[in-house]
Amino acid sequence: MAILLPESSASSTASMTPREIVAALDRHVVGQRAAKRAVAIALRNRQRRQKLPAELADDVAPKNILMIGPTGVGKTEIARRLAKLTHSPFIKVEASKFTEVGYVGRDVESMVRDLVELAVQLVREERTADVRDKAREAAEERLLDLLLPPTPPAGFAPAADTNATEPSRTRERLREQLRDGRLDQRIVEIDTRETSTPSFEIVSGSSVEEIGLNLRDMLPGMFQGKTRKRKVPVPEALDALTAEEAAKLVDAEGVSKAAVARVEQSGIIFLDEIDKIAGREGGHGPDISREGVQRDLLPIVEGTTVNTKHGMVKTDHVLFVAAGAFHVSKPSDLIPELQGRFPIRVELEALGRDEFVRILTEPRSSLITQYTALLATEGVTLTFTGDAVTRIAELAAIVNERTENIGARRLHTMMERLLDDVSFDAPDLDQKSITIDAAYVDRMLATIVKNDDLSRYVL
Repeated sequence: MAILLPESSASSTASMTPREIVAALDRHVVGQRAAKRAVAIALRNRQRRQKLPAELADDVAPKNILMIGPTGVGKTEIARRLAKLTHSPFIKVEASKFTEVGYVGRDVESMVRDLVELAVQLVREERTADVRDKAREAAEERLLDLLLPPTPPAGFAPAADTNATEPSRTRERLREQLRDGRLDQRIVEIDTRETSTPSFEIVSGSSVEEIGLNLRDMLPGMFQGKTRKRKVPVPEALDALTAEEAAKLVDAEGVSKAAVARVEQSGIIFLDEIDKIAGREGGHGPDISREGVQRDLLPIVEGTTVNTKHGMVKTDHVLFVAAGAFHVSKPSDLIPELQGRFPIRVELEALGRDEFVRILTEPRSSLITQYTALLATEGVTLTFTGDAVTRIAELAAIVNERTENIGARRLHTMMERLLDDVSFDAPDLDQKSITIDAAYVDRMLATIVKNDDLSRYVL
């Protein structure tokens, strides 16, 4: 499961053409042109639908996507980057989670509730950012009240008129010191609210969310949290008071309504490992349970109304992206009704040496960029030659062919093994400039790659 925050504004992505969407995905995911085109078209169709008259827009169903391909080729990354690009609530769930414990796993509707919770958090953060300046001013005033000595009691007459403005002058001087950071070492005592929720043992009955709603109605005092006094430095106190003031300025009901609307119009649910529940009725045991899970998923994908603590949510226009390797089963093993709800099917290609070279070097946060930056924090300058990158890619492809093909994830194990000594010795190295060439790669990895039994355990 993943929580995604906006990478760009909704206004900038609303006008993106499918070609521009593919180009944006190319910055993070190597290859897989067909899958990128499919999600780009699905996104553009969603934008087109929102421009239609309301009576027609309601009848335009989302074109859900089924991605077919081995692990580690970019299925999840494409969907995740798409959600970040479009400023959409996104959640990834494993279909097998609903069949884990004796094929009695989580309620399938829980993924919609989780998506709503993520959307609420997303909207709340956006609206909090909008009122942060105003909240900061209010928090500053509260903090100055704590820093200043008590004001004179009512009815107390100052000895001279000049003394009447002295507290105001002192307050302004404190305000300047606060903003300049000269009060950062001072300790103040503030009241903070604890939001812990009492635990209950649930034996049977309704869902956890519904039980939580009922308990809040019956025992409202137990869920409001207790206040306790804490002594904290001034910067921490200012941040805590700012959060409190921002919470007062943000309308919770408005956040819930906006979050529900965003889920209904632009939510994306990524159903991973859908091939694990692909199975037709075989007359006994697991096959029946797998088909039962598919039938539970069907109304959610088709479009239904789910009860959440933030209101009723319609899933009619939520975009579902399903993915699976389908090594053992095949898409036709899904029940016909569920197959029909995924009209767009794309097959992702297995990755080879050339793709691995591009993955190591091209993306904005490529593996080589990451490791170079990590070791730079120790003062180590790490340089990879072109032949070293090619050799790493060749060895990764060889291991994938001889053992289990885990796609680009093999590069992570290769890089960790390759830089094991450098990462361990980095703080103590006298020579802070290190060049990784093909000879170094062979010295660290070639022996392990040649030994099939060893590579299965190490790489």
